[in-house]
Amino acid sequence: GLVHVAVTPADLLVVVAIALFAGQRGCGAGRLALVALPVAWFAGGLVGARWPEAAAWPLWTTLTFAVAGALVALNATLHLAGVALLAVVAGLLHGLVNGATIAPGGSVPLALAGAITAIFCATAILSAEVTALPAGWPRIAVRVAGSWIAAAGLLMLGWLLRPGGL
Repeated sequence: GLVHVAVTPADLLVVVAIALFAGQRGCGAGRLALVALPVAWFAGGLVGARWPEAAAWPLWTTLTFAVAGALVALNATLHLAGVALLAVVAGLLHGLVNGATIAPGGSVPLALAGAITAIFCATAILSAEVTALPAGWPRIAVRVAGSWIAAAGLLMLGWLLRPGGL
């Protein structure tokens, strides 16, 4: 479970993008994302484990990290509710897919707990670091990271939407 997030590019990128975005929006948004993302991921994982046939959504999971990366790159101003909504939607979608892929191996709660632990730790560390960054080039570096995540999302969308891709 711990490693699953790190070896699944879409999952890793969405966690990094949401953590960076929450950090850009300040301490309150960081705390909100720290709770909303793992809880939604766990809930989605339980649903995906129960109904694995309903969890093949590569287009939607790709869109979530592409949009989150674009929000980081644009340094978009969203209210706390917008940050929470982004974290919940991404958590539910990615958790749903995770639950479906973990279910055949058994021990779903343990594997999901490992994934949630990794998500919680990564979100806590990244959002806290971004919140503490001074103005200037460190903040620009965060936006560049967001643009790379958005670019990876666009490349994945192109790959998925090619003939025979989905």
